[in-house]
Amino acid sequence: EKAISVKAELPGMESKDIDISLRNNMLVLQGEKRFEDEQNRGSYKRIERSYGSFYRTIPLSSSVDQEGIKASFKNGVLSITLPKKEAEVGKKISIES
Repeated sequence: EKAISVKAELPGMESKDIDISLRNNMLVLQGEKRFEDEQNRGSYKRIERSYGSFYRTIPLSSSVDQEGIKASFKNGVLSITLPKKEAEVGKKISIES
């Protein structure tokens, strides 16, 4: 009720490879995974490289308090908590006649 919770599984990634932003009431997750392995054995050299990037936008159903957003990354799982803004309560509406 008071917050939006988002979890994303990102195995093999590190927190430094992930960018999180809030744009036009949408949560944007993006990142790039890089892997490079080099082996020198006798008469040959083997280099293996792989790259992969992702970009996801998640529309938010309500306004969030940008100051209270918290994110953590543990064991390949990114967890984001976005507290909802409090709605204005008791606003008086005048009637025109």
